[in-house]
Formats: sequence, structure tokens, C-alpha cells
Amino acid sequence: MFVYQLINFAIIIVVLAIFGRKTVKKIFGGHRDKVKNELLEAEKGFERSRSAERLIEEENEKARAQREALILTSQKHRKEAVEAASSGVLEAEETRRAEIKRELKARRIDMYENLRRRMLHKVAGAVTELVAKEPYVSMFRAAEEKIIDDILPMLRITNGDRVYLLKHEVLYVTIISAFELPAPLVKKVEDRATELLDKVNGKPSFRVSVDPSLIAGVQVRIGDTVYDSTLKNHLYNLATQLGEDSYISFHNSDELYESMLSQIQAFEIKTDIYQRGRVISVSDGICWLDGLADIMYGELVEFDCGEKGMILDIEDDRIGCVVFGSYEHIQEYSRVRRLGKMASVAVGDKLLGRILGPLGEPIDGKGSLHCKEYRPIEFKAPGIIERQAVNEPLYTGLKVVDALIPIGKGQRELIIGDRQTGKTAIAVDTIINQKGKNVICIYVSIGQKETTIASIAKKLSMAGAMSYTVIVSATASQTAPMLYVSTYAGVAIGEYFMYSGKDVLIIYDDLSKHAVAYREMSLLLHRPSGREAYPGDVFYLHSRLLERSARLSDKLGGGSMTALPIIETQAGDISAYIPTNVISITDGQIFLESSLFNEGQRPAVNVGLSVSRVGGSAQTKAMRQVSGSLRMTLAQYNELASFSQFGSDLDKSTAELLERGKRMNAILCQKQYSPMPFEKQVLVICTVSRGVADKVPISVMDKYEKELLRYFEINCPETLAKIATGNKMSDEFISEMISEASKFTEDFVCRVSEA
Repeated sequence: MFVYQLINFAIIIVVLAIFGRKTVKKIFGGHRDKVKNELLEAEKGFERSRSAERLIEEENEKARAQREALILTSQKHRKEAVEAASSGVLEAEETRRAEIKRELKARRIDMYENLRRRMLHKVAGAVTELVAKEPYVSMFRAAEEKIIDDILPMLRITNGDRVYLLKHEVLYVTIISAFELPAPLVKKVEDRATELLDKVNGKPSFRVSVDPSLIAGVQVRIGDTVYDSTLKNHLYNLATQLGEDSYISFHNSDELYESMLSQIQAFEIKTDIYQRGRVISVSDGICWLDGLADIMYGELVEFDCGEKGMILDIEDDRIGCVVFGSYEHIQEYSRVRRLGKMASVAVGDKLLGRILGPLGEPIDGKGSLHCKEYRPIEFKAPGIIERQAVNEPLYTGLKVVDALIPIGKGQRELIIGDRQTGKTAIAVDTIINQKGKNVICIYVSIGQKETTIASIAKKLSMAGAMSYTVIVSATASQTAPMLYVSTYAGVAIGEYFMYSGKDVLIIYDDLSKHAVAYREMSLLLHRPSGREAYPGDVFYLHSRLLERSARLSDKLGGGSMTALPIIETQAGDISAYIPTNVISITDGQIFLESSLFNEGQRPAVNVGLSVSRVGGSAQTKAMRQVSGSLRMTLAQYNELASFSQFGSDLDKSTAELLERGKRMNAILCQKQYSPMPFEKQVLVICTVSRGVADKVPISVMDKYEKELLRYFEINCPETLAKIATGNKMSDEFISEMISEASKFTEDFVCRVSEA
């Protein structure tokens, strides 16, 4: 059986070998070709994978190089930031040291001045005791005849005396001396006075008296005019002169002694001619005076107690005077002296960085001012020929103001709104934004609390703005005359810098309280009241103040003074008496609305009611280029927003306009004490108004703005530098800027969506 199986197997092998060789060969040959082709494809795949790996490696190398470059750039910027910060700290430290040095120097000078005053007081007391003894009594009595001979040629009949004679026909002539005068000397004076009065058909009424307080010498009075050659008056004039020369600096007591000695030796003793009046009554800071018939409106007077006042009302039988300072020491029937000069305030560079009172006196505890120059607080405003056009911008650092309500140097722009709507915040931000722009800032506070002034001064000091700022403060606790005069003191200080060829920014915060103080004074002076009890000249009160702000012609130095008066409204009523007056005087207004403030729009500027009558003349070409259509866009948005709340179906273009308007409103919001340079304002406004930020969520617009500016500062600083020139931007430049901003925006939106 086994043999048969072997034979069958051998036959099958032979048959397969003869007949199946080609088939097997064909089968295995096809399979071999297929495997070969697959091996070729695999080889090609391996080659492609190796090429891809090389490309990936190259990309990785590029990425590593870019990362290293970014690290180096960031390290460079970080180093620059650290250096800038350290230099800023060093600069702040140097400023602080310089301020401490100035303060110590001022205190030292104050110490010497106090010493000088004490010395002068002791000298006066010693002289009083000395001249009461011999041989000085005989010496002064021997000089009485010479004094009378010197006085007689000076005697005159003034216009005021003539008016008095027309009413009374009698003029009083008084002779006062420290010692009893001999009868022949009295007769000389009486004869001379009678001769003068006969020429004007008048009769004299003579009085002779002795007053030991005069120490020595003789005093003759004809009507209100005093011819004074007494030792008491000479000492008064010497003390006044030494007080006016208080700007002289001293380093030690020897220099103080030598200075006082030289001034006393140079003092000229001569007969003094002045007018004296009498206090009829005094109350609430208002004095009614008798006499002083030749005095002028706005002239200064001095009371016996040392307080000063200013004439603000002249009637037939009396004169109204406001008292600067305390009036409790002024007694009825006490004497008042005409000083022969108008109210003035100290001016000069030494005022910078100081806090002053209503009359320019320092109240910050940093010592006296030691100024050599003074300016009258009332001064004629420049005429049309003395001015030039307002065409140079003064940037506030606030996007909504600089873009839509531009302010020019020499302009008067009103800030108006209800209480607590951010009026003072705009003013303070504007002062901070002037750092490094060579603009002197003056902040006049009227009727505010002392804590408020201290807070503002601290904010300005922290921002480094006090070095170019002067604060004039009349607090709420002070009298109405002090509130009234503070504004004119502030503008007088500003005029000094303006006529020196410098640019000045002055802020009046606020003129509503100024008008109320003037109303109080006018009512106490018994002036007729008009609308809302304000006097009829309340318009002139503010017009003569604001008209003094101007941009001077090149012949006068080209200086300027920009005024930002502030007015407080009641319930948004801009048609009230004082607001309408000031609106008609100024060159535009920034209207702040309570509803916008409560909605979170800061600054709460109502773009529709706000206007600048200078317009684009006070803008650079770059800012004008991007903000030209901004007001129209916001107006359209506000109109569509009011209508869209009644329906939900909006077409695509309307929806896009609403979304863009929301982002424009969001981008115009700005935090307090963070003014922005105008080149950054141009970049932000141009980016948002061109629709680049349409996909950015409203809730992160503040973050978007910060990162956009940081991106351009690091990667495209040349773009900001080119905008800062203020020249008109070409279409190509704008396209490149928008393209760069679009790249950043896409990346920002992706990061926000992932978060």
C-alpha cells in the first residue's frame, strides 16, 4: 500500500514539474514585481519623509532664531525700561533734593527776615525812648521851624477839597505836632492856608493839637491831604521800604546787619504827602469810609491796624471798601490811609511749584517768595492788533477732547457740567499732560475745601507737574473779597509769563462761586440787584477776566495764555444766567453730562453739545485726518442706538455701524490721571474707526488698547515717531499701519477666544 502511495506522489511531482513550472513561475514572478514596486514606492516615501524632516528642521531653526531675536529684543527693551526707570528715579531724587535745598534756603531767609523785623521793632522802641530825652528834645524842637518852612510851599487845594468847599464852604486845617508849637510857626501855617483858600472862595477852620505818639516833627492836614514830616511817619516809611526789599538774600547775621545799615543810611528823610480818611462802619468784610475824595476805583488803602483793603464803590458821601483779611480789628472812626497804588501781586519764576493765597502770599510753608517784580491785578486786555490767530494746539491728553473739541494756545474753552461730573479731573489731566511741553500752568481754586487743594497738589506732585505749576487758592472759609480777588491775582501771574514770551495754561475752578462772591459783595455795598440778585455788571466781571487770555503777536514775544474756566450747572441747565454769560464770552464749551457719567462714560463729554469755535485750526494734520468723520460717526450711532431699542431686526450695515459705534465710545473712555500723547491717540482712533477692532469684544477694549500701543512701541516705534511729527499721513502709510494693527488684532482675538 505504501509503495502505491509513493508511486502516485512521484507521478504528481513529475506532472507538476512538466506542466506547472510556467504557472508557478508566472505566479511567483508577478508577486516579485509587485513587491519590487512596493519597495520602490516605500523608498520614495522614505525620501519624501526625509525631505519633510529637513523642512521641519529648517522651520524649527527659523523659529529658534526668531525666538532668540525676540528674547534679545525683549531683554533690550527691559534693560532700556530699567534704565529709564532708574533715570526717572534719579531725576525724581534730584528734584526732591533741589526742592529741599530751596525750602531750607527759604526758611533761612525767613529766619533772617524775622530777625530783621524784631531788630526794626526794637530800633523803633529805642528811638521812641531816646528822643523823649535831652538833648534830642531840643534838637527836634530846633528843627520845627525848618520843617514848617519845607511844608508851606507844598500846600495845595486838591479837586476833592474844591468839591467839599462847594457843599460846605469851610475846609478844616489841622496842625499836629509832637510838642507844642510856638505861636509864630502856627501863624505861618494859618496865613498860608488862608491865602490858598481865598483863591477858591473858601474859609478855613483851624485846629492845633499835640500828639506825643508822633515822637517828633510836624504834621499839617488840609482837608483829606496830610503833609507829614514826623519821626513816626519816617519810621513807617523805612519799615515799608525794608519790607519791599525783602527779596534780598542773606547768608549770616553780619550780612543782615550790613544790609540793614546800608538801607537805613540810604533812606531819604523827606516830607510825605498822602490822604487820610475815616472808617464810618464795618461789617462782613465791607468798610464804609469818609473822606479820600480824590481816591480812584481799585486803589489800595491801609487801616491803622495794618490790614489792607481795595476801593470798589465811590458815592457822593461815602466810599465802599472791601477788606483783604480779617476785619475784626478795624474800629469805627479809626483812620485809613491812601497808599497811592493799585492792588498788585508778586510775579516771577520763584512762584513755580508754590501754593499761594488770594493775594499771592505763600501758604505752603516753604518760605517767602522774595520776588522783585509786581503786576497789578487789574490790567487792560490785549487789543486785536496785539493778538494773532489761534492755530497752535494745546493737547489735553484726553482722546475725546483732542479729537472732537480741539483747544488751541490762546483760546478760552469753558468746562461746564453738574456737580461731580469730572470737570476738575479734565483740568488736572490737562495740567499733567503739559509735562515737558514748556507750558506754565496756573490753577486758581475758588471756594473749595483745603483738603481738596491739598489732594490736587499731591496728585500734581506725584505726576511731576508741580515744577511748572502755580496754585492760587481762596478756600471756602475765606471772605467774599478774597474769593473775588483770587482770579485776578491768578491771571496777573499768568500775564507775567505770557508777556515774557511763554505759553501759559490757566484754570479757574470755578467761576460760579466767583460770581456768588461778587454778588455777596455787591449786595453788601448796596448795589442794585438784577436777575437772580446778581448785579448788572456781573457779565463785565468775567469778560474783563477772560479777555486777558490771548495769543500775543510776534512783536510782543508771541506768548500765549489759554483759559479753561469751569462753571457748575444745576440739573444740566446751561441756559441759566451765569452759564449763558460765560458761554457767550468763551470760544467753545466742553459739556459734561451726569447721565453719561453714571453710565460709566469717563470723561462724560456730551459730544453733541460740546463745541470748539477754533476747530481744526488747533489740530495737527494727522489728528484732523483721523478725527474728521468721528463726530458724524458718533452722531449716527447715537441716533441709530435710540431707534434700535424698539426693534430687533437690523440690516447688516446698520448692525455693523452700531457695533463700531459701541467700540468708538469704549475707546474714547479714559482713566483719570492718565493722559495720552497725541500720536497714540491718532493710532487708536484710526485703528478703531477703520473697523479693525470690530471683532474685539466690548468688555476687553481697554485691554486691547493697552496691548495695541505696547505692540507698536516694541515692534513699530518708527510708526509712532512719524505720527508724532504731526504731518499729513499718506495713504500708503495708513495702509501699512492698518495692516500691522490687523495682524495684532487677529492674534489678540484668538487669545481672547481661547481664554
